[in-house]
Amino acid sequence: MSDYKYMSGFDSHFSSEDERCPNALPEAQNSPQKCPYDLYAEQLSGTAFTAPRKENARTWLYRIRPSAVHEPFVPFKNNKFLSHNWDEHEPNPNQMRWKPFDFPSSTARVNIVEGLHTICGAGDARSRHGLAVHIYLCNASMENAAFYNSDGDFLIVPQEGILDIVTEFGKMSVAPNEICVIPQGIRFAVNVVGPTRGYILEVYDNHFHLPDLGPIGANGLANPRDFLTPVAWFEDREVKNFQVLTKYQGVLFSASQKHSAFDVVAWHGNYVPYKYDLAKFNVINSVSYDHCDPSIFTVLTCPSSRYGTAIADFVIFPPRWSVQEHTFRPPYYHRNCMSEFMGLILGKYEAKEEGFMAGGATLHSMMTPHGPDYKCFDGASNAKLVPERVAEGTQAFMFESSLSMAVTKWGQETCQKLDAKYYECWQALKKNFKISN
Repeated sequence: MSDYKYMSGFDSHFSSEDERCPNALPEAQNSPQKCPYDLYAEQLSGTAFTAPRKENARTWLYRIRPSAVHEPFVPFKNNKFLSHNWDEHEPNPNQMRWKPFDFPSSTARVNIVEGLHTICGAGDARSRHGLAVHIYLCNASMENAAFYNSDGDFLIVPQEGILDIVTEFGKMSVAPNEICVIPQGIRFAVNVVGPTRGYILEVYDNHFHLPDLGPIGANGLANPRDFLTPVAWFEDREVKNFQVLTKYQGVLFSASQKHSAFDVVAWHGNYVPYKYDLAKFNVINSVSYDHCDPSIFTVLTCPSSRYGTAIADFVIFPPRWSVQEHTFRPPYYHRNCMSEFMGLILGKYEAKEEGFMAGGATLHSMMTPHGPDYKCFDGASNAKLVPERVAEGTQAFMFESSLSMAVTKWGQETCQKLDAKYYECWQALKKNFKISN
């Protein structure tokens, strides 16, 4: 059996069984008196039991042992930089830019859980409202361990290095310019080779969905068929000390057990991990005039209780054609009631080709003005407006939120990557105003 087979689809009902155990999925009943192969039936619920049918998310797992078979959780001390304290540093409304974040030292072995660094966020996991943005910096695989997030969903954006992810549902390989989503509660482990870096958007309120298309119609942006879920795969392995790690109320804990957590032989449901290739995004853009709002580049959204306003949107700026007439084509100068965290996966971002580098980030907070630097403004104001390929070889993204995000102490001080001279990129913009005679 191939390690990396996928079933296509999104937001639908799936079923899968490891080919080594044919007919492992029970017929007719979810939890018969005795399951095939003497497996245990276990339901994983991602919504309230009484959620409307169209929103109800749950999956039945048929596993060798119930996931409850572990020793008590104790605090996990091998991470100093994961935080949910949004008051540990004074608020800072300035435009912020971070240089590429450093990989772990080659003399230290750091896996992805140990290498989580919280850079900013808002809200509270206990009240199930808010989000956090993390950077992961690691160079080692998780060995005899699994991790799950009790607080919310993880949207993972690799920037450097491939993530070979084992989940309770099967395996996924996620490379730069791909993303994956691991919903709340699903156990997984990440294997890497060498220095590995990327971004994580965590949401507490809800789950990620495809955005409504409205006047765009049936087709465009990310297509449901391109979201891929794993095929069932299990290991029946006794382990002297297998660690199950969890993030609970923003704090890491660990529990020991004597077997691998990845012992699900078959499953069916609609609450699943999935991946997506950003190169398959169908760009919608203006062909007449004006630079469209970045919402037309939304891949996934986590809605809030207010219609049309997101806890978080995941937005990308992929290669595309720019053909507008009589228009300043780059992103316009802007102040926004949303928080905008941007990262760069590869290439050079068109509005700031200097300073904003792959593996780094920017944060433009609520109502903090931002836009193209002087070089971009000058070039775009005088360019010949012919059809032009934009962002070739580049992939920038944005985590946009309706919440006002605070930056952690690590983000502002400890990481030592905050660019104190970021503001200078706008200082050369001079007055061009003239009153004709």
